[in-house]
Amino acid sequence: MDQQSINVKDTLFEITEKYQGALELLVSAGFENMRDEEQRKTFGKSISLEMALKLKKINVDTFKEQLLTVINDQQSLTGQSLQTKQSLKNPLLRVAGVLPCPVKTPLMEALENWLRKNNLGERVDYDLRAASMGVDWIKETLKRGSADEVADIFISAGFDLFFDKDFFGRYKDTGLFADISGVLHYNRDFENDYISLKDPDNQYSMLAVVPAIFLVNTEELEGRKMPSCWEDILRSEFEQKVSLPVEDFDLFNAMLLNIYKSYGEEGVAKLGKSLLKSMHPSQMVKSHIRKEEKPIVTIMPYFFTKMLFVEGPMVPVWPRDGAIISPIFMLTKQEKREQLKPFVDFLISDKVGEILSHNGRFPSVNPNVDNRVPREQKYIWLGWDFIKENDIGALIKSCEKIFYQAASGV
Repeated sequence: MDQQSINVKDTLFEITEKYQGALELLVSAGFENMRDEEQRKTFGKSISLEMALKLKKINVDTFKEQLLTVINDQQSLTGQSLQTKQSLKNPLLRVAGVLPCPVKTPLMEALENWLRKNNLGERVDYDLRAASMGVDWIKETLKRGSADEVADIFISAGFDLFFDKDFFGRYKDTGLFADISGVLHYNRDFENDYISLKDPDNQYSMLAVVPAIFLVNTEELEGRKMPSCWEDILRSEFEQKVSLPVEDFDLFNAMLLNIYKSYGEEGVAKLGKSLLKSMHPSQMVKSHIRKEEKPIVTIMPYFFTKMLFVEGPMVPVWPRDGAIISPIFMLTKQEKREQLKPFVDFLISDKVGEILSHNGRFPSVNPNVDNRVPREQKYIWLGWDFIKENDIGALIKSCEKIFYQAASGV
């Protein structure tokens, strides 16, 4: 299949119906409303792919390239779509979690190849879903389940999922999990004089991070100073001028927690005031002629910059104080250390690290991977001390309340 066969005049609904993986790619590109089935069938039928991409200032050809990669990857295994779930009666190992949408396909392909090569295809039970599907299914399992029902390996981002005492957080002090990766030092991007991602208690592992950066519409600045750090976003001149990833709970929670850590409750309230009010789909279609509804700044995952026009009004800005990160965690059961070690070695391998970093722009913690991020571009990490000293689940709920009250004018 070539790019020409992807008709950009098709509606978003038609595109998601035709191509498996298109929905995940659209969500990762900022079309969070497409997660909702009703929105996909109403709004999705009212706008073409081409118009939708142009409204978001996304390079149409680059998006088609990304979509084509997804389609080809999914057809590469004997002409069949990749599985994301396999249920076995008596598996040797159980793996579960969510994978970042832009790299789910190559990661699943690498996983299935590895399972076949090691004759483990019929011994590993796995349920690995796209991040766009959310983690509610995981939370429900954790709420009603016991330690025995928790997967042997679990992969996902999400501060609430991993540290809330209603979820994985309740197992944190029981010795259920251990870092069995054997990695002594993380990539120097994440182990240096200002940041240390490695868990000092050796319970949690990480695979990569999702950085949040700014996308600034320079045509809408209108005399305002170009925002260059997180404090700039909190200034009154950006009230109701910022598009925030409120549907991307992992990244949004990372932002709330880090803003609270640096600027307190007042900072969280200011972040809420910055939120551009949500638009009805009919307004979104007309946003190119409704100037007051255009965000000046859109905060989004670093991956999104792959789809931007080289020349245009949308300018990516890596905050000078650092990109706030949501780590992609990996939990492994200590009692199954010996059985899990080969699988963990695969997950922390150079190959997987390069898929995450190079294909998806999710910088890897693997020390051998070149993340291709200039050294002066830093990261902001919540910190293990802060996590230990706070009830993260309760703090997220508190910050959400402050944020949404401020956003609604309370």
